Amino acid sequence: QVQLVESGGGLVQAGGSLRLSCAASGLSFSDCAMGWFRQAPGKEQELVAVVHWLGHTVYNEDSVKGRFTISRDNAKNTVYLQMNSLKPDDTAVYYCAASNSGYGSRRQDDYDYWGQGTQVTVSS
Repeated sequence: QVQLVESGGGLVQAGGSLRLSCAASGLSFSDCAMGWFRQAPGKEQELVAVVHWLGHTVYNEDSVKGRFTISRDNAKNTVYLQMNSLKPDDTAVYYCAASNSGYGSRRQDDYDYWGQGTQVTVSS
């Protein structure tokens, strides 16, 4: 059974930092692309960042470029999202997702497994 478990969310002031983690089990982690998506209240879910199985990264440049960094540790079956210079607009539930296609995608439909999400709230 595949499980993706996010952690690291919470309440932070604008300008602060958080690091999200997503621990994966039950899948061939090193062969998967891993993505972070987010959904703010009243808005559609959007891509935050993707890391391919070989480590290549893709970001939602309009929203997070230069502030967020995605990385993976295949030895720990874990993907991370380091979030710096947080803004109130970053407030959302953040979801980890895994794609059996190692190259990943910007499209939610291309992901096979999802975590339950972790809340990130940025106060002004």
